[in-house]
Amino acid sequence: MRNHGIGFLCLVAIAAAVSAQAQESPVAAATPVAEQLPAAPGKVFTVTPGAGFHNEPSIAVDPDNPMHVAAAYQSHASVVFSQDGGNSWTTATGTASTDYKVSGDVSITYDKHGAAILCYIAFDKLGTENYWARGATRNGIFVRRSADGGATWEAQDHAVIAQPTKPGIPFEDKSYIVADNSNSRYAGNLYVGWTEFHLDDSVVLLSRSTDGGQTWSAPIDISAHHGLPRDDNGAVEGFSGAVAADGTVYAVWADGDSIAFTWSHNGGQTFARSRSVIRTAPLYFAVAGLDRANGFPQIAIDPRHGSKGRLFVTWSDYRAGDIGVYCATSDDGGKSWSKAVRVNSNPPHDGTDQFFQWLAVDPTTGAASVIFYDRRIDPDNRKTTVTLARSTDGGATFTNYAWTRDGFVPRREEFLGDYIGVAALNNKVYGVWAEIAPPETPKDKLAPPPTEFRPHTIVRIGVADFSGGAH
Repeated sequence: MRNHGIGFLCLVAIAAAVSAQAQESPVAAATPVAEQLPAAPGKVFTVTPGAGFHNEPSIAVDPDNPMHVAAAYQSHASVVFSQDGGNSWTTATGTASTDYKVSGDVSITYDKHGAAILCYIAFDKLGTENYWARGATRNGIFVRRSADGGATWEAQDHAVIAQPTKPGIPFEDKSYIVADNSNSRYAGNLYVGWTEFHLDDSVVLLSRSTDGGQTWSAPIDISAHHGLPRDDNGAVEGFSGAVAADGTVYAVWADGDSIAFTWSHNGGQTFARSRSVIRTAPLYFAVAGLDRANGFPQIAIDPRHGSKGRLFVTWSDYRAGDIGVYCATSDDGGKSWSKAVRVNSNPPHDGTDQFFQWLAVDPTTGAASVIFYDRRIDPDNRKTTVTLARSTDGGATFTNYAWTRDGFVPRREEFLGDYIGVAALNNKVYGVWAEIAPPETPKDKLAPPPTEFRPHTIVRIGVADFSGGAH
């Protein structure tokens, strides 16, 4: 599930039940270095009642009812929701699959009619580590619907694709859902893109739904270039999509040392031949203390900007030695792209990394918001905070804000996931991320620390309100 390693294998044994109310947490006191960034104007909430295998979160706000906000995380597939614009959060029930042992790789969106749609992969047992198609058991991609914005959920899983257990089946991985909330002829469509791992290659597939996620089209291959069959480098993966005001669907993903791009003008029925549009450093890389890290791209659109809208793409790579976050834009439907703009404001070559970025563009203001993990406060490049960067000039410059100041430190080669999330509407920004929970104080201070692996991540949500004039 953007998976994996020793931490991921613990998923099979982890219970899905989570029902406590979210607890509000004030931003901690700043260190002298962290004080250089202004605080994001708002609050931060811890939405998991305790530490566990909680990571890879996604968040969405209902464009027709901004009071409705929902966030999803694993594992198993879990949802918290707000019905007061992010001022309080409650854990939903009945969101995890009951037909499979494991559900995760979550994403969430709101459709044209205000329903919350949760997407996740599910399986019983993984194949060979990082070579998921070898020995894969039954697996698939599913969605579940909530007609009341995230509070209650249908019991039925709707299959986007499902693979029965038999020799040689592929493994469906890294799915992400996108909604068409435009007023175009394709308004209401839902799209899911993902990586399908075969024994000898990897491809990016896409399926669409025209009935609110109840049924899905046969998947189509939208990747002109196929990748390698392994998840630890060289695959085509990290699908992200955006929909323009005219219903055009744009998609990007990582392909080697570049970002692949394609589009559809007919509601996802067919796509243009994908091509590499932005050269990058490798988008899989090492980050101290983590089991894995990547800079997979995201795409978003300012629908107010010109006839095609302004496209934004963000990613992270180590072109400057240290890992940094970058943004490029296009005003001609992706035919040409601007030079990369550095999103994180710390100086290049300072020995610290910024990574796991995620992008959202406010459809009402055009402001671009990027969330990422940030290690600029620590010369040893381990203590990790969360930063929000915001651009109000079309991606030319970004102002950085501290969403957290009291950094967490990985205790070993942690599996922190492969992504975090952000959404924006009406000058409010909603971010969601995982953190490593502080170590518990042992009851017997003379006792040696436990040696067994125990998942210990928590999920937090930041709500930043820029309606008061902050930039």
